[in-house]
Amino acid sequence: MPKVKRRLHDLEVDAVLVNFAPDVRWSSGFTGSNGLLVVTTDAAHLITDGRYRDQAENEVPDDVMVHISSNGLDAYLAESDLLAGCRRVAFQADHVTVSRRSDWDERFDGVEFVPVDQMLTNQAGVKSEDEVEAIAAAQRLTDGVFKDLLHLIQPGMTEKEVAAEIVYRHMKGGAEKMSFDPIVASGPNGALPHARPTDRVLQKGELVVIDMGCFLNGYASDMTRTIAIGAPDEEMKQAYAAVLEAQEAALQVARSGMQASELDAVARDVLASHDLADAFTHSLGHGLGLQIHEWPRVSRNSDSELSEGVVITIEPGVYIPGRFGIRIEDIVVIEEEGCRNLTTSPKDLKQIE
Repeated sequence: MPKVKRRLHDLEVDAVLVNFAPDVRWSSGFTGSNGLLVVTTDAAHLITDGRYRDQAENEVPDDVMVHISSNGLDAYLAESDLLAGCRRVAFQADHVTVSRRSDWDERFDGVEFVPVDQMLTNQAGVKSEDEVEAIAAAQRLTDGVFKDLLHLIQPGMTEKEVAAEIVYRHMKGGAEKMSFDPIVASGPNGALPHARPTDRVLQKGELVVIDMGCFLNGYASDMTRTIAIGAPDEEMKQAYAAVLEAQEAALQVARSGMQASELDAVARDVLASHDLADAFTHSLGHGLGLQIHEWPRVSRNSDSELSEGVVITIEPGVYIPGRFGIRIEDIVVIEEEGCRNLTTSPKDLKQIE
């Protein structure tokens, strides 16, 4: 909560309203789907509904007062005195509809509602050690699933069958849900960075891109590996070696204080040296935590500085239309002297016979 209260001073406001569920959780510990956090200089209040009465009481710290509404969060806020004396109130402009903002203007005479984009983005992007361990635990589960897949995948399986095993094994291992629908993209489908699993059969002589992750205790994992079904050809092996070289180069230089665009350029330059720059069609990575995609975006156009404690993915790839795709992705924690890799799955090109 101190980090949220500091925003009062930064924004020169009397109160902030936090309604985006991941930020409500990050600020107060409340994991329910319906909550409004009201923070003033003197107090913090969580408004929710009767479904979450016991849950809220158990999850939020003692310095956050829980309020239960029976007729809507905004109605309760208007009927209470939680904003008494507040003239300027900041809200999350990127998570509030125009209609809701208009309703606030009608309900609260004399209050100026100040729209703020990414109100807590940078603060939530820097992870505590407890958060890092939560992400690491989720990644350990994903690493274990990949280890199982290496013994399970065989020619003749379909992409959908592999994806079903990924989901099943994550959920059996304790995941709350998947971070996203798994990507299993074989042969020419691998040239689509966000391919959806199909009924296509895995065939010898092809590469398969597998991108997967889960939420465990609220925090996300994310990993991509590319494997070969049977023996890959020379073009595939050379491209794989180039992507791995690009990722290793980025891993070696990643550290706090550098620009995200600078890190992206390191990997991109390696691929350019192999005449594969045009085949790398997306950014190098992204932050993750309570969301699968968070600040910062690690791209050639990003002006973000990598802060100590930020958790990001590093995932260069190349995509050859009609032929194959390759992506290798790890999760790392940015530190002062480098980065700490939370991903343990092997990165040599595994060959499934």
